[in-house]
Amino acid sequence: MDVFETVTAGRRLFVKRPAVALLAAGILYLLADLALKLVNVPVSVGGVHLIGGSLKTSTFGRFLVDGLVVGLVVGLAGVGLSMTYSILNFANFAHGDYLTTGAFSGWLVAYIVGVFTLGLDVSTGDIVLLNAPSLVSAANAPIAIVAGLIASALVTVAIVLLLDRWVYRPMRDKGGIPLLIASIGVALALRYAIVFMYGTSARGLTSTSSIPQWSIPTGDGSVPIDLHEITLIIAAVGLMFGIHFLLQRTKLGTAMRAMADNKALAQVTGIPTERVIRATWIIGGGLAGVAGFLIVLERGTLSFNIGWRLLLLIFAGVILGGIGSVYGAMAGGILIGVASRMSLVWIPSDFARVAAFTVMILVLLYRPEGLFGGVKTA
Repeated sequence: MDVFETVTAGRRLFVKRPAVALLAAGILYLLADLALKLVNVPVSVGGVHLIGGSLKTSTFGRFLVDGLVVGLVVGLAGVGLSMTYSILNFANFAHGDYLTTGAFSGWLVAYIVGVFTLGLDVSTGDIVLLNAPSLVSAANAPIAIVAGLIASALVTVAIVLLLDRWVYRPMRDKGGIPLLIASIGVALALRYAIVFMYGTSARGLTSTSSIPQWSIPTGDGSVPIDLHEITLIIAAVGLMFGIHFLLQRTKLGTAMRAMADNKALAQVTGIPTERVIRATWIIGGGLAGVAGFLIVLERGTLSFNIGWRLLLLIFAGVILGGIGSVYGAMAGGILIGVASRMSLVWIPSDFARVAAFTVMILVLLYRPEGLFGGVKTA
């Protein structure tokens, strides 16, 4: 296709879909504005500021790193939500509280292991642990962090399998709406069971002053990145590659992709559907638990509603990527995380979530089926 044909096709698309034209114009304006800000060039006409300004590259880099960290957690958690939807055909509103379950169970184990690996004095009981936020970190107790990470996955998987057996399996043939409503009840039950055991107060777990930090040099400063952020990035990326290998190189992955495409045909061809469903819960629950542990590791604070606060971002990432697509959930989660932080260049931090959802809506105007629409678990 030559240049003339390309321009003609683009003009035809803009005429038929003006929303796409507005979206393209908005993106181009923001990119130009960001580029001018990075080179400190404001543009004004008649005293009215039009575009550009001032933005340190170190600040831009910090927003980018923060967005990547949040996006990886959202993408990792979104894998389980997307698999649940594509194979079990319902939106699981309890998925956010699976993150909370993993966070609390993982950090409980991490602190117990930390008592022995650090030789702490526990003569006064749990008050020592709650009032010493720098006791356990990836720097001074890596064994405790690894133990907590494993425990967050195992405990969450165990609870998810029990919930499937007691709640979801008896309702599996009733359709997606009853399962969705049941998942809301499960979410509330899990959340307030955690409140009953741990209370509503937020807990500080790690002290940023005790965590090693490195600096990425930029033109006008540096972007700090600490050990916990690096740990989160490595763990999340590694697990995502593991999911890719599972789906593409194993019999279980083939069976999961077959069930996502056509469950009835998968049953006829002899695929053990119950085993695949169990594996779906195990993988989704384990990833959610690990995601909850990792985000608390990075933020340093733990609260009973952390999963609930992330749930809308997880749904946004899954919808943006294309409901039912594992790779779409990963890509959509990263885009949502980066968009929520990069938006701070233009808007106050209180509106960061609004910006993330706005990006989702605008992309869906152009591609209603999502970025990976039509692709299931493959």
